[in-house]
Amino acid sequence: MPKPSKKPAASAAPAPSAADTLLSIALDMTASLSSEDRSRRLVAAVVRALPCDAAVLLRLDGDELVPIAAHGLASDVFGRRFRRSEHPRLDILCRAAAPTLFPSDSSLPDPYDGLVTDAPHLDVHSCLGCPLRVEGELVGVLTADALEEGAFDAVDPRFLEQLAALSAAALRTNDLIVALERHASQKGQIARELVRDMLDRRGGGLLGQSEPMVQLRREIELVASTDLPVLVTGETGTGKELAVRTLHSQSRRSSEALVYVNCAALPESIVESELFGHVKGAFTGATEARPGKFRVADGASLFLDEIGELPLHVQPKLLRVLQEGEVQPVGSDLVARVDVRIFAATNRDLEAEVRAGRFRADLLHRLDVCRIKVPALRDHAEDIPLLAGHFADRARRRLGTGPIRISPDARDQLGRGTWRGNVRELENALSRAILRAVGRTQPGETVIVRTSDLSADAPAELSASTAPDTSPSVASDLPLREATLEFQRARIRRALTLHRDNWAAAARSLGLHRSNLHHLATRLGLR
Repeated sequence: MPKPSKKPAASAAPAPSAADTLLSIALDMTASLSSEDRSRRLVAAVVRALPCDAAVLLRLDGDELVPIAAHGLASDVFGRRFRRSEHPRLDILCRAAAPTLFPSDSSLPDPYDGLVTDAPHLDVHSCLGCPLRVEGELVGVLTADALEEGAFDAVDPRFLEQLAALSAAALRTNDLIVALERHASQKGQIARELVRDMLDRRGGGLLGQSEPMVQLRREIELVASTDLPVLVTGETGTGKELAVRTLHSQSRRSSEALVYVNCAALPESIVESELFGHVKGAFTGATEARPGKFRVADGASLFLDEIGELPLHVQPKLLRVLQEGEVQPVGSDLVARVDVRIFAATNRDLEAEVRAGRFRADLLHRLDVCRIKVPALRDHAEDIPLLAGHFADRARRRLGTGPIRISPDARDQLGRGTWRGNVRELENALSRAILRAVGRTQPGETVIVRTSDLSADAPAELSASTAPDTSPSVASDLPLREATLEFQRARIRRALTLHRDNWAAAARSLGLHRSNLHHLATRLGLR
C-alpha cells in the first residue's frame, strides 16, 4: 500500500533544542499542575522535540500498560489496556535497558495500528520507545511513531536516554503527588504505602474525563472517608454499583467486606429474614438459625441496591438499625447491636415515593445524609469514545480475538445515540456489534467494527426518538433463539421507559413478579 504522507504541520515551526525540551519537563515537575495537565505537557514536549505524528505516555500496572496521555491517537485509546504478552513491541521496550528504535519494515505488529489519526494501518513507519525506570524499577513506557520512514534516524541516542530518565522521574512524581493529595487526611501512613494503594486501585474505577465524571470522583473522595450513610441515585445503567464499590474501596472499611443485597430481587416473604436474620423454628422451613445480612456486615459495609423497592412493612426495622444500631432477628425477643456503614442506591425518585406513600419519609432522611448522583450518559457524551475503547478491549480479552478497532463512522454513530439505558446499554450494543464484526474476520486478524454492525441495534439503542415504539423490531436474519431474546429485551426496555424505570410497575405491566423480572433482566444483560 502507498506510504502515508507526513503532515505538513509537523514541520511548520523549528524544533526546540534538546536542552529546552528537558528543561520544560523539569519545570513542569515542580509546577502547580494537575496530574492530567502534567502528563499532557510531557507528551507535548516530546512531540515538539521529535519529528513524530503520535506519542504516548503509558503507566505500568501489573503486566499491563495503561495510556495516561497521548498525541495523535483516537480518543478511545484511553479506554484500552495493553497487556505485555499480547504486544511484542511494548514487551521489548519493557525489557530493554535503553531506548529502542525499531526497523521501519519490522514485522512486529504495532499496538496502535488502526488508532493513529489519518493512518488506518501502520505497515511501514518509524517507531521508537523508551522504558521509564526509577532506581531500576520499571514504571512505564514512552513511545513515538512517525508515518515517515526513517524519521528518527538522526535523533541523538543520548538525548533519548536523558528524555527517558526525566520522563520516568516525572511519572513517579505524578504518582506521589496524586497519592499524597488523595490520602493526606489518613494519618500514620507513609508515602510508599500511599503510592502502592493508589496504584492498586488505578484502572478499576469510574471511567471518564468529562467534567461531570471528574466532579463525581471528587464527591466520592469527599464522603468516602466518613462513616456516614450514602445514597447513590441515577438512572438505570449509569454505574451506581460501581460508584458504591469505589466509595467502599476508598473508605476506612476497605479492608472489610462489602455485603451486597438487591432489595428488588428479594421475595417479600423472606426479605425480613434475609436482612435481619431469624432463629430456628421462627417460621415454616426455618430449620436452622440465620444471622442476616446486617450481622454478616457487622464491622464492615452493607450495600442496599434498589432501596426504593424495599417493601413498606420492612422499612421500620431498617430505620431502627440506622437510628439505634440494633437488629432483632425474626422470631427472637433479643436484639443484637451492629456497627454497619450503609450504602444505598436507587433509580427511583424517593421524594415522589414518599408522597405516594410507598416510602417512609423518616427512613429517607436517615439514608439521605450524603447523596451522590451518577450522571446519565447523555450528560457526559464526550466520554463515549473512551468507554467504547474500554469495552472493545474487554471484549477482545473475553473473545480471544485480534485487536478490535472501531471505525471513525461507527464512533460517530455511537456518539449520536440516545442511550436510554446509559453505559450498560452502550456496552451491550457494542458487544453485539463486535460479535458481528468477529463473524466476518479471520482468527488473529484485526476486527473492525463498522456502522453496519451497529445498525441492527438502531431501533433500541441508536434511535433519535425517545418515544416508545409499540411493536419491537428484531432483525429478520437472526437465529430464532437470538431473535426471541432480542424481543424480550425490547419489551423490557419499553416497559421500563413507559414506567420511568419503575421496576415494580414494569413487572406488573409485563405480567411478571418483580423479582422474576430482575432475574430475567440480569440473564438478558440488561442489568
